[in-house]
Amino acid sequence: MQISFYKYQGTGNDFVLIDNRQQKFPKNNTTLVAQICDRKFGVGADGLILLEQHPSEDFSMIYFNADGNQSTMCGNGGRCIVHFAAFLGIIKTKTHFMAIDGVHHASLQADEVALRMSDVSDIQIHQQHCFLNTGSPHHVEMVANIEDINVLEKGRALRYNHYGTLGANINFVSKIANQTFKVRTYERGVEAETLSCGTGVTAVALAMFETKQTNLKKVNLKTLGGDLSVCFDKKGQTFTNIILSGPAKQVFKGMWEI
Repeated sequence: MQISFYKYQGTGNDFVLIDNRQQKFPKNNTTLVAQICDRKFGVGADGLILLEQHPSEDFSMIYFNADGNQSTMCGNGGRCIVHFAAFLGIIKTKTHFMAIDGVHHASLQADEVALRMSDVSDIQIHQQHCFLNTGSPHHVEMVANIEDINVLEKGRALRYNHYGTLGANINFVSKIANQTFKVRTYERGVEAETLSCGTGVTAVALAMFETKQTNLKKVNLKTLGGDLSVCFDKKGQTFTNIILSGPAKQVFKGMWEI
């Protein structure tokens, strides 16, 4: 059997997208998912995303890390699947869809997608870092010289040694201006530095506001793969109306034989 797939990228965070509304893809086959995501022997991607039918929303998003395991929310993947749904004719310029952390709303104009993230009410502030969950768990740590950080080595050590079996994504941040920060991220499941992480830059934006590194409720994030922005409101202790915005692009289409 052959399965059609589409390769997408959102600021360099790349994914294999599959229309699984007919339930033909064997999504319990962890080895297959990992093989497709393999950069040497497969298509190559940071993750694989299935678009499926949902009884009340426009569609459902099922996300797998590159290691083949189903994972938590992926912000850039969420923006890519919105673009994909429009390409398939399921939606036009606005949508609401189900992900593992609940319903998300989004809008798109050409290749720009604005995705509403889940509310965040718990940011743990420690001496050297912050920890919060923006759909996925994130460690946010400010560093002086972000270009000199060995993200793979330091990120892996924190991911496994500090956060145990479940782990966390590790974000290193440098301040460029009051509204602008540079971010590099080690992603669990990929187990490497990725060019961009949507839930990661969302976590960074909220953490920078919470720790008074910025007093603005719209933050620009520069990643290795491109620029993203995060805007939000804060009501009491809760960050709400969190919008992650940036480009999402279809790269190519292919067939995978199972």
